[in-house]
Parts: sequence; structure tokens; C-alpha cells
Amino acid sequence: MAQTVFQRLAATAAAYPEHPALKVKRGADWHTTSWREYRDQVLAVAAGLVRLGVDPGKGVAIMGFNRPEWFLADLGAIAAGAVPTGIYTTNSVDQCQYVADHCEAQIVVVEHREYLDVFLGLRDRLPHLKALVLMDGDAPPGVVSWRDLLALGTAEDAAEVQRRLDAQGPEDLCTLIYTSGTTGPPKGVMICHRNLLFVGDVLAESFELGPDDRALSYLPLSHIAEQVVSLHGPMKGGACTWFAESLEKLGDNLREARPTFFFAVPRVWEKIQAKMQAAGAQNPPLKRKIAAWARKQGLAGSQAEQEGRPRPALYGLANKLVFSKVRERLGLDASRICTTSAAPISRDTLDFFASLGITILEVYGMSECTGPTTLSLPDRYELGKAGFAMKGSELKTAEDGEILMRGPHVCLGYYKNPEATAETIDAEGWIHSGDIGSIDERGFLSVTDRKKELLITSGGKNVAPQPIEALLKGIPVVGQAVLLGDRRNFIAALLTLDPERLPEEAAKAGSPARTEAEAAVC
Repeated sequence: MAQTVFQRLAATAAAYPEHPALKVKRGADWHTTSWREYRDQVLAVAAGLVRLGVDPGKGVAIMGFNRPEWFLADLGAIAAGAVPTGIYTTNSVDQCQYVADHCEAQIVVVEHREYLDVFLGLRDRLPHLKALVLMDGDAPPGVVSWRDLLALGTAEDAAEVQRRLDAQGPEDLCTLIYTSGTTGPPKGVMICHRNLLFVGDVLAESFELGPDDRALSYLPLSHIAEQVVSLHGPMKGGACTWFAESLEKLGDNLREARPTFFFAVPRVWEKIQAKMQAAGAQNPPLKRKIAAWARKQGLAGSQAEQEGRPRPALYGLANKLVFSKVRERLGLDASRICTTSAAPISRDTLDFFASLGITILEVYGMSECTGPTTLSLPDRYELGKAGFAMKGSELKTAEDGEILMRGPHVCLGYYKNPEATAETIDAEGWIHSGDIGSIDERGFLSVTDRKKELLITSGGKNVAPQPIEALLKGIPVVGQAVLLGDRRNFIAALLTLDPERLPEEAAKAGSPARTEAEAAVC
């Protein structure tokens, strides 16, 4: 049984050597990497990193959009005994410098010349740095190209990689996931091999992932959610990960990859919803009438599923006439699992997709518990609730309503920050999430707000802003909503308009406005 991440990769490569593991588009064609090739390339990268001087326990920072080289750099660093760390492509120069220095990065791997220039300019501010590696294109002097990295390792380096692999154990630090840093400097969440294997096992078992499944990778790999969904989850069952060309081409790539499980943050689902509603408004009256009828069947079917009842008799007809066509146009016709996490999602969006026969399953978690701590399943879910404690984990709320979690997915703590670790993980191993919520009699979790974001009015009343903000965002033309009222005698809200929904909703209201600027003065 695998006890380390590389052992898991090696076992999957042995079980499915010629089965596709990775697919990436080069030009007009999709190119495939088999599980055997995947494992061999990881070892080649590890040997190259050893040749470049990476030491066990030191950092390898990675910056770039989702592509096979990102996976290979990450797993190659792990195989070399180093600690991979993703850097967000949206980070400022100072943020890049902070993370690379804090994780003691000896090697920095970047996707293209723009990111390379950032680190060329930071060389004097990164005392641990030994080498820069460029994934795409020819490297300038003093920088290692990806092609050269794969060829660098010698037999001696390969033997050193094997020694380092043999020395690894399940409790060893495996990767660092840095928090956003919105309330101070980013903290490095220490994830061990056991954490990643446990979550990969639970996801593969719960969602029944196997070698015929497909994922589409497009969200930031610096975030634990995308790593779990597209890197570590598929590795357990031998599923294939396709890489989107870009966020702009996500729709096209969805229709090409036709993933069997698809993960999207709420904002992605909201954007898909807005585009679908705008397109639907252009349909002729008869088509709109049929769609409205079908959506009623869809909502009734979803409610029946949640209550364990059979779907309505006409659900199958609605599926044939409308739902199946919608899923095919979206590229979700093969998707058994559609999930969301990382932020609250509005009930309006959940109901919209449910009315079209697409159930969005909510998952709740955080970096400190290696991604998920709750799951929702096709045969066990409740719209608007964040799922139930996944197998092997524990979930409860404290007296003040704070959500606590415990299990083999709980991280080792924060890198170089024992004080913050003690504040987050108590002596009994419970993570104190900072979120407020409740657990119903069926075990379903409701997340109501962040503990620190509760508004206390001047009259002393506690107000949780997120439920109200979610209701406001359910108004079709509202894009974002923020509640205000701390230490005030009233509650106010700041709203932004959704530019994609504005023309349709303005027309319904009899307003001539078609842009945000026009709406502001109408």
C-alpha cells in the first residue's frame, strides 16, 4: 500500500502503464502522456533537480498556468525530496519574492519569459536560489530550459533520487500551500504525504473514480483544491487530466475534453449561468416556453432526489428535449460529478443548474485540511448545504458556532510559524476554521459566515453578512454584494451590476439602459 506520493504514482503507472494520464493541446492536436511516461518523466525531472543542486527539504517554487510541466515539476520536486510551492500568477513582484524566499526556494520553475523576467529581477533578493528553469521555449544564458532539465540527470543523480525516495515516510512534509495573505503575510500550510494520500483515497472511493474518468485542469494549481481535483485525485484511480488552453478557451476545451467530473468555483458557475440566460433570452417564444416547462420539471426532480423520492413522470421527457441538449452544448454531457467549493455559492445559481438537470455538489474545506472536509454525493446532497463529513474525518461546531474538523487530512501546521499553528490546531488535533456554521440532524453542514466578519451593530446585534449577501446576489442583475453595518445603527449594502445580465434585466424592467454607466443615471 502506498505511503508516499511517489509510491502512489508508481503503483498507478504499474497498473495502467499505457493508459492516458495527461492530455495537453499543442497547436490543433491533443497530445497524450501515458502513466508510464508520466512516472518516467517525473524521475527525469527529479534527477535534473538533483543535478541543479536541490537539497532535501528545500523549496522548489513553480509559477505558471496549468500544463503537464507544472505537474512534473511538482512531483519531480517531491521525488527529489524537496518541497514544491506554487506561486499564483496574479502575485505582485513583492509577493513572489516573499513566498520564494520564505519557502527557501533553491529552484524556481516558471512557464514563460514574462514570469522569468520577474525572477531574474529578484535574483539578488533570493539568497537560497541556485537555478531558474523555463518550461516553454528556449532559455537565455544562465537559465535552464525544460528540455535541458529532462536531460541533465546522470545515473549518479538517479541513484540519489532513489535514496531520497527510500528515505521518505508518510508524515514527511510533501508540499507547501500558501494562504492568500489578506490578513497579513501569507502562511505556508505544511501538507504531508499522508494528508494527500488520504484525501486522494477518499475522493476516488466516494466519487468512484477510475481509469475511464476525465478531469479538466484550469484553476490555479497554487491552490490545494485544484491540486486535489486534477493532480492527486486522478492519481489514485488512474483517471486522465486534460489541461485547458486558457480561461478564455475553457468553454471550447470543456466540449473537447467532456470531463466526467468537473470542479468550478462559484464565480465560474455564475459566469456560465449569465451566458446561458443571455443566450436563452434570444430564443423564440415557443422555445422559451418549452424551456420554462422543462426547468420546472428539473427543480421538481432535484427536490425529489434530495428527499429520496422518484423523479416526476415527465422528467425523462424534459431531459430528452432540453437537459441533454444543454449539457452537450456545455461539454458536461459525460459529467457524473459537478462540484463547487472555495467560496459561498448563491441559491439562485444552484437552483438554475438544478432546473436544467445539472446538480452542483457543494464541498467545504480549507488548505489546512488538504482541501475537502465535507462532501456531497449524487445520491446524498442538499442544495444550499455544504455536504457531510467525508469518510474517516470528524466534524463538529464549538459553543460559539465555529466549525471544527479533525482527521488524517489535517496539515502539519504552518511553515516557520508555530504561533499561528497553535492558534489554528488545538492540542486535540481539531482545526479551528474561523467559519461559523451548524450541522443538522442528517449531518449536513451549513456555513453561515466567517467568525471575524460578523457585523456588530451599534445596538449590539450580531449580523452574519454572508446569508444576506447571498440573497442579494440572487437578484438577477446583481453581480456582487457586500454588507456594511459594523458599529452602525443600520445595515447597508454595496452592490455591483452584472454586465452580462444587465441588458436583459433592464429590458424586462422597461429601462432603456444597456450598460452599467447608463443604468447608473436611469
